[in-house]
Amino acid sequence: MKRVLIIATGGTIASTSDGGGLTPTASGRELAEKVPLLDTIAELDFVQPMNIDSTNMRPRDWLCIKDVIAEAYDRYDGFVVLHGTDTMAYTAAALSYLIQDSKKPIVLTGSQQPMASPFTDAKLNLYQSVLYATDDASRDVSVVFSGKAIAGTRAHKQRTMSFNAFMSMNYPSLAYIRNDRVVRAGTGAPAELGQKKGSAPTIYGELDERVLVLKLTPELQPSIFELLKRDYDAVILETFGIGGIPDTMHDAILDWVGSGRTLVVTTQVPEEGLDLGVYEVGRVYAENPGILKGDDMTTEALVAKTMWALGQSRDPQRIRELFYREVNHDRMPR
Repeated sequence: MKRVLIIATGGTIASTSDGGGLTPTASGRELAEKVPLLDTIAELDFVQPMNIDSTNMRPRDWLCIKDVIAEAYDRYDGFVVLHGTDTMAYTAAALSYLIQDSKKPIVLTGSQQPMASPFTDAKLNLYQSVLYATDDASRDVSVVFSGKAIAGTRAHKQRTMSFNAFMSMNYPSLAYIRNDRVVRAGTGAPAELGQKKGSAPTIYGELDERVLVLKLTPELQPSIFELLKRDYDAVILETFGIGGIPDTMHDAILDWVGSGRTLVVTTQVPEEGLDLGVYEVGRVYAENPGILKGDDMTTEALVAKTMWALGQSRDPQRIRELFYREVNHDRMPR
């Protein structure tokens, strides 16, 4: 029987109400004890590095979770991180960059209703996550939720209340979980993948937290870039449509890049990605070497990847190299 480490961090799945709103209180072991047959599919151990609402999850907490996995990596066949849904996609993306090329699965899951709720989705999500973590073909960081496995860099919370809260953005789901089966398409043979499980992942330990997402709105003042210089090293600019940027922003954007700071350009439209070359209002930036293009990446992945890239280097060319490197299915360049 495979060994799986459950890393409990809080979130709705662990929450109870004392009349003042839901608050995480239950431990990982207590949650697992509520799930029938869970102990029949894996030998489980538990660790609780934090017990917080995921609204309060920060980059320093991502590094803490990374450290827990890195320290225990050789002793377990897989890892399941119990996490609140609101920032789960950010944490999944961050772990994808902090622990790269993992032959062992690192699975994030949670629930829309607490484990104690009579109509909870927590039991099935936890059961299916452990099941996925024991499958021979599972690897790297993923989100397992409502019967789907999603690459950690492609998860996006699309719904606030429904059980099928997460979507895989601009990339197919890795697998579906049906009863006790993991159903995949287009993956290598499980036995072949299993032979490679012994090799170590590449683990990183630095992030630059000074990254901001800025959403364009009509008549947003270009002076915003000057105001951001004190507190931020990088801005992820969510443009209109496929890559429209108002003419009024031109000088401010070039000044931001010229000051040695990083600009990542993406779109505020959730699906199908960015192409700066389509319209004149975007083409002026398309070939600027100081501007990084997000292509079809999620905003969550762009935040985590920019923090990771700037955490490794301050050299613009090295940052570009890291940013455009494909990691855990995060981008499909045009």
